[in-house]
Amino acid sequence: MIEYAKQALKGDQRAGARLIRLLEEQNPEGTKGLEYLFPHSGKAAVIGITGPPGAGKSTIIEKLITEYRQKKLKVGVIAVDPSSPNSGGAILGDRLRMRNHADDPGVFIRSIATRGYQGGLSRAVFGTMIVLDAMGYDPIIIETVGIGQDEVEIDQIAHTTAVISIPGMGDHIQAMKAGILEIGDIFVMNKSDHPNADMAMNHLNTMLQSKNIPEDEWKPLLIQTVGKENKGITELIRGFDSHREHLMNNHRFDEISTRRSLYFFKRLITDHVTEKTLQFILTNPKYITLTDSLKQFKTDPFSAAKKMTENLKYSLKS
Repeated sequence: MIEYAKQALKGDQRAGARLIRLLEEQNPEGTKGLEYLFPHSGKAAVIGITGPPGAGKSTIIEKLITEYRQKKLKVGVIAVDPSSPNSGGAILGDRLRMRNHADDPGVFIRSIATRGYQGGLSRAVFGTMIVLDAMGYDPIIIETVGIGQDEVEIDQIAHTTAVISIPGMGDHIQAMKAGILEIGDIFVMNKSDHPNADMAMNHLNTMLQSKNIPEDEWKPLLIQTVGKENKGITELIRGFDSHREHLMNNHRFDEISTRRSLYFFKRLITDHVTEKTLQFILTNPKYITLTDSLKQFKTDPFSAAKKMTENLKYSLKS
Protein backbone atom coordinates (compact mmCIF):
# COMPACT_ATOMS: atom_id res chain seq x y z
CA MET A 1 0.00 0.00 0.00
CA ILE A 2 1.38 3.39 -1.02
CA GLU A 3 0.38 5.07 2.23
CA TYR A 4 2.28 2.48 4.26
CA ALA A 5 5.27 2.97 1.98
CA LYS A 6 5.20 6.75 2.42
CA GLN A 7 5.07 6.41 6.19
CA ALA A 8 7.82 3.79 6.17
CA LEU A 9 10.03 6.13 4.17
CA LYS A 10 9.69 8.60 7.05
CA GLY A 11 10.91 5.91 9.44
CA ASP A 12 7.56 4.68 10.78
CA GLN A 13 8.32 1.15 12.03
CA ARG A 14 4.66 0.19 12.34
CA ALA A 15 4.00 1.12 8.70
CA GLY A 16 7.12 -0.80 7.63
CA ALA A 17 5.98 -3.87 9.57
CA ARG A 18 2.52 -3.72 7.97
CA LEU A 19 4.03 -3.46 4.51
CA ILE A 20 6.30 -6.45 5.16
CA ARG A 21 3.28 -8.44 6.34
CA LEU A 22 1.56 -7.73 3.03
CA LEU A 23 4.67 -8.99 1.24
CA GLU A 24 4.69 -12.21 3.26
CA GLU A 25 1.05 -12.76 2.38
CA GLN A 26 1.87 -12.08 -1.29
CA ASN A 27 -0.73 -9.32 -1.29
CA PRO A 28 -0.56 -7.19 -4.48
CA GLU A 29 -0.81 -4.08 -2.31
CA GLY A 30 2.56 -4.98 -0.84
CA THR A 31 4.10 -5.04 -4.30
CA LYS A 32 2.75 -1.54 -4.97
CA GLY A 33 4.51 -0.37 -1.84
CA LEU A 34 7.78 -1.88 -3.05
CA GLU A 35 7.45 -0.13 -6.38
CA TYR A 36 7.28 3.15 -4.47
CA LEU A 37 10.21 2.37 -2.17
CA PHE A 38 12.62 0.71 -4.61
CA PRO A 39 14.11 3.99 -6.00
CA HIS A 40 14.95 4.95 -2.41
CA SER A 41 16.89 1.74 -1.72
CA GLY A 42 20.31 0.38 -2.69
CA LYS A 43 22.42 2.24 -0.13
CA ALA A 44 22.63 -0.20 2.78
CA ALA A 45 25.34 -2.80 3.26
CA VAL A 46 23.79 -6.26 3.48
CA ILE A 47 25.58 -8.72 5.75
CA GLY A 48 24.74 -12.41 5.55
CA ILE A 49 25.24 -14.54 8.66
CA THR A 50 25.16 -18.24 7.88
CA GLY A 51 26.35 -21.56 9.25
CA PRO A 52 25.07 -24.77 10.81
CA PRO A 53 22.45 -24.89 13.57
CA GLY A 54 23.87 -24.38 17.04
CA ALA A 55 26.82 -22.28 15.89
CA GLY A 56 25.55 -19.23 17.80
CA LYS A 57 24.44 -17.05 14.89
CA SER A 58 21.66 -15.30 16.82
CA THR A 59 23.91 -14.62 19.81
CA ILE A 60 26.55 -13.03 17.61
CA ILE A 61 23.93 -10.91 15.83
CA GLU A 62 22.62 -9.65 19.16
CA LYS A 63 26.14 -8.55 20.11
CA LEU A 64 26.65 -6.95 16.69
CA ILE A 65 23.47 -4.94 17.14
CA THR A 66 24.69 -3.62 20.50
CA GLU A 67 27.99 -2.43 19.07
CA TYR A 68 26.45 -0.91 15.95
CA ARG A 69 23.97 0.99 18.11
CA GLN A 70 26.84 2.35 20.18
CA LYS A 71 28.10 3.77 16.89
CA LYS A 72 24.65 5.39 16.41
CA LEU A 73 23.87 3.24 13.36
CA LYS A 74 20.35 2.03 12.59
CA VAL A 75 20.36 -1.75 12.25
CA GLY A 76 17.93 -3.93 10.35
CA VAL A 77 17.79 -7.68 11.00
CA ILE A 78 16.00 -10.29 8.91
CA ALA A 79 15.93 -13.65 10.69
CA VAL A 80 14.82 -16.39 8.32
CA ASP A 81 13.16 -19.20 10.26
CA PRO A 82 12.31 -22.74 9.16
CA SER A 83 8.66 -23.39 8.48
CA SER A 84 6.54 -26.48 8.14
CA PRO A 85 6.15 -27.63 4.51
CA ASN A 86 2.58 -28.63 5.39
CA SER A 87 1.16 -25.73 7.39
CA GLY A 88 3.70 -23.03 6.58
CA GLY A 89 3.97 -22.37 10.31
CA ALA A 90 7.27 -21.35 11.85
CA ILE A 91 8.85 -20.67 15.19
CA LEU A 92 9.53 -16.96 14.86
CA GLY A 93 11.98 -16.36 17.66
CA ASP A 94 13.28 -12.86 16.98
CA ARG A 95 11.89 -11.35 20.19
CA LEU A 96 13.32 -14.18 22.28
CA ARG A 97 16.75 -14.27 20.67
CA MET A 98 17.27 -10.51 20.46
CA ARG A 99 14.88 -9.29 23.14
CA ASN A 100 17.35 -6.71 24.45
CA HIS A 101 16.79 -4.67 21.29
CA ALA A 102 13.10 -5.30 20.66
CA ASP A 103 12.03 -1.84 21.85
CA ASP A 104 14.93 0.13 20.37
CA PRO A 105 13.61 2.52 17.66
CA GLY A 106 17.00 2.28 15.96
CA VAL A 107 16.64 -1.46 15.46
CA PHE A 108 14.16 -3.26 13.20
CA ILE A 109 14.08 -7.03 13.72
CA ARG A 110 11.87 -9.18 11.54
CA SER A 111 11.50 -12.96 11.49
CA ILE A 112 10.34 -14.42 8.19
CA ALA A 113 9.25 -18.00 7.59
CA THR A 114 10.76 -19.86 4.64
CA ARG A 115 7.35 -21.34 3.75
CA GLY A 116 9.09 -24.21 1.98
CA TYR A 117 11.33 -21.90 -0.06
CA GLN A 118 14.62 -23.63 -0.90
CA GLY A 119 18.09 -22.13 -0.51
CA GLY A 120 17.99 -21.06 3.12
CA LEU A 121 16.17 -17.80 2.38
CA SER A 122 12.58 -16.73 1.98
CA ARG A 123 10.65 -15.33 -0.93
CA ALA A 124 9.84 -12.22 1.14
CA VAL A 125 13.48 -11.50 2.03
CA PHE A 126 14.18 -9.28 -0.99
CA GLY A 127 11.09 -7.17 -0.39
CA THR A 128 11.90 -6.82 3.30
CA MET A 129 15.43 -5.71 2.39
CA ILE A 130 14.01 -2.97 0.17
CA VAL A 131 11.73 -1.75 2.94
CA LEU A 132 14.50 -1.63 5.56
CA ASP A 133 16.98 -0.08 3.12
CA ALA A 134 14.56 2.68 2.16
CA MET A 135 13.84 3.31 5.85
CA GLY A 136 17.53 4.05 6.42
CA TYR A 137 18.69 0.91 8.19
CA ASP A 138 22.37 0.27 7.48
CA PRO A 139 23.67 -2.34 7.90
CA ILE A 140 20.99 -4.93 7.20
CA ILE A 141 21.86 -8.31 8.70
CA ILE A 142 20.31 -11.50 7.32
CA GLU A 143 20.44 -14.62 9.45
CA THR A 144 19.77 -17.72 7.34
CA VAL A 145 17.90 -20.82 8.44
CA GLY A 146 20.99 -22.81 9.32
CA ILE A 147 20.69 -25.86 7.11
CA GLY A 148 24.20 -26.11 5.73
CA GLN A 149 25.06 -26.32 2.06
CA ASP A 150 21.67 -25.14 0.80
CA GLU A 151 22.41 -21.74 2.29
CA VAL A 152 24.73 -20.72 -0.53
CA GLU A 153 21.95 -18.51 -1.90
CA ILE A 154 23.00 -15.85 0.61
CA ASP A 155 26.06 -15.27 -1.58
CA GLN A 156 23.77 -13.94 -4.31
CA ILE A 157 22.26 -11.18 -2.20
CA ALA A 158 24.71 -10.12 0.54
CA HIS A 159 27.62 -7.73 0.14
CA THR A 160 29.49 -9.58 2.87
CA THR A 161 28.93 -13.17 4.00
CA ALA A 162 30.12 -14.43 7.37
CA VAL A 163 30.21 -18.19 7.92
CA ILE A 164 29.88 -19.14 11.58
CA SER A 165 31.25 -22.44 12.87
CA ILE A 166 32.22 -23.90 16.23
CA PRO A 167 34.91 -26.32 17.46
CA GLY A 168 34.09 -29.99 17.19
CA MET A 169 32.37 -29.72 13.82
CA GLY A 170 35.37 -30.55 11.62
CA ASP A 171 33.64 -33.33 9.70
CA HIS A 172 30.63 -31.11 9.10
CA ILE A 173 32.82 -28.29 7.81
CA GLN A 174 34.67 -30.67 5.51
CA ALA A 175 31.36 -31.86 4.08
CA MET A 176 30.41 -28.26 3.31
CA LYS A 177 33.68 -27.40 1.62
CA ALA A 178 32.33 -27.45 -1.92
CA GLY A 179 29.41 -25.24 -0.96
CA ILE A 180 29.16 -22.96 2.01
CA LEU A 181 32.91 -22.61 2.60
CA GLU A 182 33.29 -21.22 -0.91
CA ILE A 183 31.03 -18.25 -0.23
CA GLY A 184 32.52 -16.81 2.96
CA ASP A 185 34.20 -13.42 3.04
CA ILE A 186 34.74 -13.81 6.77
CA PHE A 187 34.90 -17.06 8.73
CA VAL A 188 34.03 -16.90 12.40
CA MET A 189 35.12 -19.55 14.87
CA ASN A 190 32.59 -19.01 17.64
CA LYS A 191 32.86 -20.54 21.13
CA SER A 192 36.62 -20.29 20.69
CA ASP A 193 37.13 -20.85 24.41
CA HIS A 194 36.39 -24.52 23.73
CA PRO A 195 39.33 -26.95 24.31
CA ASN A 196 39.30 -27.99 20.64
CA ALA A 197 39.28 -24.41 19.33
CA ASP A 198 42.92 -24.31 18.25
CA MET A 199 42.58 -27.54 16.29
CA ALA A 200 39.43 -26.28 14.58
CA MET A 201 41.12 -22.97 13.75
CA ASN A 202 44.08 -24.76 12.19
CA HIS A 203 41.70 -26.91 10.17
CA LEU A 204 39.83 -23.89 8.84
CA ASN A 205 43.02 -21.94 8.20
CA THR A 206 44.52 -24.82 6.19
CA MET A 207 41.40 -25.04 4.05
CA LEU A 208 41.37 -21.29 3.40
CA GLN A 209 45.04 -21.24 2.46
CA SER A 210 44.40 -23.97 -0.11
CA LYS A 211 42.13 -21.62 -2.06
CA ASN A 212 43.78 -20.03 -5.09
CA ILE A 213 42.89 -16.35 -4.66
CA PRO A 214 44.14 -13.72 -7.16
CA GLU A 215 46.40 -11.04 -5.71
CA ASP A 216 43.88 -8.20 -6.06
CA GLU A 217 40.94 -10.18 -4.66
CA TRP A 218 39.66 -10.18 -1.08
CA LYS A 219 41.45 -12.62 1.21
CA PRO A 220 38.89 -14.21 3.58
CA LEU A 221 39.40 -13.34 7.23
CA LEU A 222 39.34 -15.85 10.08
CA ILE A 223 38.10 -14.37 13.35
CA GLN A 224 37.66 -15.98 16.75
CA THR A 225 34.69 -15.06 18.93
CA VAL A 226 32.98 -16.05 22.15
CA GLY A 227 29.55 -14.64 21.43
CA LYS A 228 28.08 -14.95 24.91
CA GLU A 229 31.02 -13.06 26.41
CA ASN A 230 31.12 -10.43 23.66
CA LYS A 231 34.67 -11.43 22.71
CA GLY A 232 35.80 -10.83 19.15
CA ILE A 233 32.72 -8.79 18.18
CA THR A 234 34.69 -5.56 17.70
CA GLU A 235 37.15 -7.42 15.46
CA LEU A 236 34.26 -8.89 13.50
CA ILE A 237 32.76 -5.47 12.84
CA ARG A 238 36.18 -4.23 11.74
CA GLY A 239 36.22 -7.14 9.30
CA PHE A 240 32.82 -6.13 7.92
CA ASP A 241 33.97 -2.51 7.58
CA SER A 242 37.19 -3.60 5.88
CA HIS A 243 35.33 -5.74 3.36
CA ARG A 244 32.88 -2.94 2.62
CA GLU A 245 35.79 -0.58 2.00
CA HIS A 246 37.37 -3.17 -0.31
CA LEU A 247 34.13 -3.43 -2.31
CA MET A 248 33.84 0.35 -2.54
CA ASN A 249 37.44 0.81 -3.67
CA ASN A 250 36.99 -1.84 -6.35
CA HIS A 251 33.61 -0.49 -7.50
CA ARG A 252 31.94 -3.77 -6.56
CA PHE A 253 29.48 -2.57 -3.93
CA ASP A 254 26.94 -1.24 -6.44
CA GLU A 255 27.68 -4.18 -8.74
CA ILE A 256 26.57 -6.61 -6.03
CA SER A 257 23.43 -4.56 -5.36
CA THR A 258 22.58 -4.74 -9.07
CA ARG A 259 23.32 -8.47 -9.20
CA ARG A 260 20.96 -8.98 -6.28
CA SER A 261 18.12 -7.23 -8.11
CA LEU A 262 18.73 -9.28 -11.25
CA TYR A 263 18.86 -12.47 -9.22
CA PHE A 264 15.47 -11.86 -7.64
CA PHE A 265 14.07 -10.63 -10.96
CA LYS A 266 14.85 -14.03 -12.49
CA ARG A 267 13.48 -15.90 -9.47
CA LEU A 268 10.25 -13.91 -9.58
CA ILE A 269 9.87 -14.67 -13.28
CA THR A 270 10.29 -18.36 -12.50
CA ASP A 271 7.68 -18.12 -9.73
CA HIS A 272 5.17 -16.32 -11.96
CA VAL A 273 5.64 -18.71 -14.91
CA THR A 274 5.38 -21.75 -12.63
CA GLU A 275 2.23 -20.42 -10.99
CA LYS A 276 0.50 -19.67 -14.28
CA THR A 277 1.51 -23.03 -15.76
CA LEU A 278 0.21 -24.91 -12.72
CA GLN A 279 -3.07 -22.99 -12.82
CA PHE A 280 -3.55 -24.17 -16.39
CA ILE A 281 -2.54 -27.76 -15.68
CA LEU A 282 -4.61 -28.22 -12.53
CA THR A 283 -7.79 -27.15 -14.32
CA ASN A 284 -7.15 -29.40 -17.33
CA PRO A 285 -9.38 -32.53 -17.57
CA LYS A 286 -6.29 -34.50 -18.58
CA TYR A 287 -4.82 -33.80 -15.15
CA ILE A 288 -7.83 -35.39 -13.45
CA THR A 289 -7.52 -38.49 -15.65
CA LEU A 290 -3.82 -38.90 -14.95
CA THR A 291 -4.36 -38.35 -11.22
CA ASP A 292 -6.93 -41.17 -11.16
CA SER A 293 -4.50 -43.44 -13.02
CA LEU A 294 -1.80 -42.67 -10.45
CA LYS A 295 -4.13 -43.47 -7.57
CA GLN A 296 -4.92 -46.84 -9.16
CA PHE A 297 -1.24 -47.51 -9.99
CA LYS A 298 -2.09 -47.73 -13.68
CA THR A 299 0.66 -45.24 -14.48
CA ASP A 300 3.75 -43.86 -12.73
CA PRO A 301 4.52 -40.22 -11.76
CA PHE A 302 7.30 -39.92 -14.36
CA SER A 303 5.16 -41.00 -17.30
CA ALA A 304 2.21 -38.95 -16.03
CA ALA A 305 4.27 -35.77 -15.78
CA LYS A 306 5.67 -36.28 -19.28
CA LYS A 307 2.21 -36.84 -20.74
CA MET A 308 0.82 -33.82 -18.93
CA THR A 309 3.46 -31.42 -20.21
CA GLU A 310 4.58 -32.75 -23.59
CA ASN A 311 1.95 -30.83 -25.55
CA LEU A 312 2.11 -27.58 -23.63
CA LYS A 313 2.47 -24.57 -25.89
CA TYR A 314 3.57 -21.13 -24.76
CA SER A 315 2.62 -17.89 -26.41
CA LEU A 316 5.20 -15.22 -25.66
CA LYS A 317 4.37 -11.59 -26.27
CA SER A 318 6.83 -8.73 -25.94
